Amino acid sequence: MIPLYLIGGAALFALGLYALVVRRHLVLKVLALNVMGSGVFMVLLALAARGGAQPDAVPHALVLTGIVVAVSATAFALALILRVKAVTGRAYLPERNGDDPA
Repeated sequence: MIPLYLIGGAALFALGLYALVVRRHLVLKVLALNVMGSGVFMVLLALAARGGAQPDAVPHALVLTGIVVAVSATAFALALILRVKAVTGRAYLPERNGDDPA
């Protein structure tokens, strides 16, 4: 069962990394970062599991702390996106070839 969680966590991280690179909209980039974080949390919990013994409490505490930090960082990032949209009128990144003059 543990390799399934490791593979799932790695897949979530890869999916989030792909979305972070491909998507231009800032809210989707924040969502991609959250998906990547979920993948990391999944891998940490899979590595903390032991066969039949008691699970290690330190990785669980780290994951809970990471969730709190992720929620706070997401709220801050969304507030920044609102500010960027208010100032620039857009919430996406411009194209690399310079088609977007703003």
